[in-house]
Amino acid sequence: MKKEMSFGVAMIPLIVMIVMMAITVVWLEQGPHIPLIVGTSAAAIVAWSSGYKWNEIEESMYKGIRLALPAVVIIILVGMTIGAWMGGGIVATMIYYGLEILTPSFFLVSISVICAVVSLAIGSSWSTMGTIGVAGMGIGLSMGIPAPMIAGAIISGSYFGDKMSPLSDTTNLASGLTGTDLFVHIRHMLYTTIPGFIIALVIYAFLGKDFGKGDMNAENIEQTMRVLQDSFVISPFLLIIPLIVIILVAKKVPAIPALIIGVLLGFLSQIFIQGGNMADAIAALQSGFVIDTGNNMVDKLFNGGGLDSMMYTVSMTIVAMTFGGILENTGMLQAIVKQILKFAKTSRSVVASTVLSCFATNVTCSEQYISIVIPSRMYVKAYRDKGLHSKNLSRALEDGGTLTSVFVPWNTCGVFILATLGVHAFDYAPYAILNFIIPVISIIYAMTGFTITKLTEAEIQNIKKEEEATLPV
Repeated sequence: MKKEMSFGVAMIPLIVMIVMMAITVVWLEQGPHIPLIVGTSAAAIVAWSSGYKWNEIEESMYKGIRLALPAVVIIILVGMTIGAWMGGGIVATMIYYGLEILTPSFFLVSISVICAVVSLAIGSSWSTMGTIGVAGMGIGLSMGIPAPMIAGAIISGSYFGDKMSPLSDTTNLASGLTGTDLFVHIRHMLYTTIPGFIIALVIYAFLGKDFGKGDMNAENIEQTMRVLQDSFVISPFLLIIPLIVIILVAKKVPAIPALIIGVLLGFLSQIFIQGGNMADAIAALQSGFVIDTGNNMVDKLFNGGGLDSMMYTVSMTIVAMTFGGILENTGMLQAIVKQILKFAKTSRSVVASTVLSCFATNVTCSEQYISIVIPSRMYVKAYRDKGLHSKNLSRALEDGGTLTSVFVPWNTCGVFILATLGVHAFDYAPYAILNFIIPVISIIYAMTGFTITKLTEAEIQNIKKEEEATLPV
């Protein structure tokens, strides 16, 4: 017979996982996979001892994995896109013209705004980072800007667009799960997102003012551009390929077919424009593009991509979702959130608790989708009971869930960024300014009551009627 999970019992797998993470990731500087597997084993033992049968525990893991399968496909396609666009000279062309147009002192602001615009148009931070972001890393490194700063600016811009785009999956997920109109949800997020992005851009402008001084940057940029011209066919026509992908997604073509078209165009570019052979083009898709220019920085930039480069991320995603699946489907997460709600006595504290719970779910369950799904289910009744409009909940879910996922090295977002941009979460964290300033703004709003919208009497009555209609006769 299944026992209801108590808070103490539900915390056991989380404590085991967090201790293992501290030892393995922080102290031993190893990957997060094994600690998550140990945590999953602990969760399975706790569930079994609470009356769950093994087939139910196993199905819980599969449910978690199924939730992440669309992300797994996109991860694989992004790896192939990077390999194809490296080999096809598309990334080289973007870097070359970027070096001509952008200035070192204003680069961090520029790349953040560019990523924001692209992500707003296509609704995907991952696709933006895997394409424009990769080129941005190359441009910034060529200018002598530290990689963590570049990655932070790219992440901030990418997540601004992802958060505010009506095409974004997390934006639609947060509004859909809370029963909030999509555009009401987006308008309510403006109160936290716009101030957060302005603060980020001001800080990037301040950080960038020290770059571009002296002749070293100019010399490095000129040398990089010469190597690119010698190694690739540079043509403005190659810029049409990323533009096609952006337009396709903006026209609501799903991300997967749009990325497949991008991969195919990059593959053809490597053969017919760069003069490569089919074997090398296929190898770029599988194991990544390989080049030896004699320039260490250029070689480091362009040797990479491919399906194989994303297998670490794919395995991480699967392992993380087995852990999250057991926690969600055996009542452990519900027991933890139920305890948290005991301390959220006021309407203001429940909003702040939502933001913090979303971050905690990112840390423990390693997946931003779960950080939206679980708190939305747990808090929706509390918001209604306290007379709060659902748009407060939908905004808090995004402020605390979508944005903070990048700060957890074992979260699928942190692992994806490491694989794509080559920077560890602990390194870029201080510079992903938008991602940590918005949760702070959201909590300040919650504590002061600013922009926290109450339900009208008519809305309360409508909710009561809906609830009565669902009751059994």
